[in-house]
Amino acid sequence: MSPQDLAARIGGGLLSFPVTHFDADLKFDEAAYRDHLGWLSDYDVAGLFAAGGTGEFFSLTPAEVPVIVKAAVEEAAGKVPVLSGCGYGTAIAVEMAQNVEKAGANGLLLLPPYLVNSTQEGLAAHIEAVCKATSLGVIVYNRDNAIVTEDTLAGLAERNPNLIGYKDGVGDVELMMRIYAKLGDRLTYIGGLPTAETFAPAYLEMGVTTYSSAIFNFMPEWALAFYKSVRARDKAAILAGLTDFVLPYIAIRNRGTGYAVSIVKAGMNVIGRPAGPVRSPLTDLSEEEQAMLAALVEKAQASLRETA
Repeated sequence: MSPQDLAARIGGGLLSFPVTHFDADLKFDEAAYRDHLGWLSDYDVAGLFAAGGTGEFFSLTPAEVPVIVKAAVEEAAGKVPVLSGCGYGTAIAVEMAQNVEKAGANGLLLLPPYLVNSTQEGLAAHIEAVCKATSLGVIVYNRDNAIVTEDTLAGLAERNPNLIGYKDGVGDVELMMRIYAKLGDRLTYIGGLPTAETFAPAYLEMGVTTYSSAIFNFMPEWALAFYKSVRARDKAAILAGLTDFVLPYIAIRNRGTGYAVSIVKAGMNVIGRPAGPVRSPLTDLSEEEQAMLAALVEKAQASLRETA
């Protein structure tokens, strides 16, 4: 799949960011992960992002990432493109990009470099080094200490044909509008704020046709139905989905720092497809919070069955 074909594919549907399964000793549970990826691949999803943020990229070793990606690629079996998380310092990111390409990845999501802040020139050099190191399509994740401006992004896009996407994890509407006005259809734009469903209707009006759904991990039918409502601009259905599920879900997520990933793994427990605990420094939901989520998921699933 060429970078341009990948860009068109992921821009036309919902994106899934699978959790990474760990056993009781916090080792990668490959068998359970493969089962999960095989299950997700059977749904009409535009791309699977292995070892991404929801997949606890930040707690994985560089050696674990290509192993996880290889498992995802084999289970997706060509039905769904698989993109890999990539990051840390430039030298590590370059090596990781090359290793996941060998593992069969179709593209990369380049997360912010570890810890340090930088100038626009430094960020551009970091992004360009990764683009030059691989033939895969690269998506820049704009967030935290890696905020690129529209001019920086335009220069990178001009010099690197395999830079195909921009994922917004900042929520700066003015910056998003400046980027879209400057680059137009040159890039595929992805909503990347947690929880992305909350922002999807507004971002669609700025050319952001897709977003990363963590909820898809444990409620794929619900996530796809909500995405369909967003693309159809069905305001009544969108409001119902936000009011009945997304906003109460966010209220549970906000009870603990770092719960954006933890709550997804809790959702996996609720549906009987456990993915194991989160790795530190994250912590799992309490029993009370897990029960609150279980009640919310059951209500949403019952509503989905009624409308099916």
